Amino acid sequence: MKWYLKIIPLLFILVAWEIVSVILNNPFILPEPASVAAVLMKPTADILGSGSILENSRLSIWRVALGFGLAVACAVPAGIIIGRYQIIEDLVNPIIQLFRPIPPLAWVPLALAWFKIGLPSMVFIIFIGSFFPILINSIDGVRRVNRTWIETASIYGAKGWKLLVYVILPAAAPAIWTGLRVGFGVAWMCVVAAEMLPGTTSGIGYLIMYSYNWGQVQVIIAGMIIIGIIGIGVDILFRAVEKRKFQWQEMNR
Repeated sequence: MKWYLKIIPLLFILVAWEIVSVILNNPFILPEPASVAAVLMKPTADILGSGSILENSRLSIWRVALGFGLAVACAVPAGIIIGRYQIIEDLVNPIIQLFRPIPPLAWVPLALAWFKIGLPSMVFIIFIGSFFPILINSIDGVRRVNRTWIETASIYGAKGWKLLVYVILPAAAPAIWTGLRVGFGVAWMCVVAAEMLPGTTSGIGYLIMYSYNWGQVQVIIAGMIIIGIIGIGVDILFRAVEKRKFQWQEMNR
């Protein structure tokens, strides 16, 4: 599809937005696109004494990096071990299935009780949100490794860590990478929600709630757009790496 065709839906949304905002004529319900654009065009300007969009976005990204990085460090090794050994999977699968459906925000009261208000509680919520998508995809990736590859490598003397490094990990890498991509998306949603909690004083989620309290709907929508832009940007990076490093997966289908 041509690039200019992809912007048609966006233009349609902007035109519809402009028309509806003019009809409503109420900036507290739906401000005009121009007022939102004015906020976006000044990313370093202080907003109501709560910091700029750029600074709050940077803090949100930093929190996601901490929680997501911790989830990757825990979920990927755990997923490889669980997927490799059936007896371990049989033992821990009931626990995984018990905790996996629990929404990350349901952990908020416990996070506040354990870590109080601040960075640790937000990192914990981000960690919980991104841990299970990464874990499940890592387990599935290892389980789906072609047994013929493992048996052939074993015949030629590949055992233990050599089998893991040269056969299992490369074969499971596409599924693990998909887990990272999904996990980051969940982590990004979690940080915005966590920053809306009482006691938070920074972050893009905090900026949205703070602006709501002051009736600055144009700032709210600008913050939502920034969330989407950052999310799309990171997802593009994930897809670019996937396309570059895992082309062999498409050839084997």
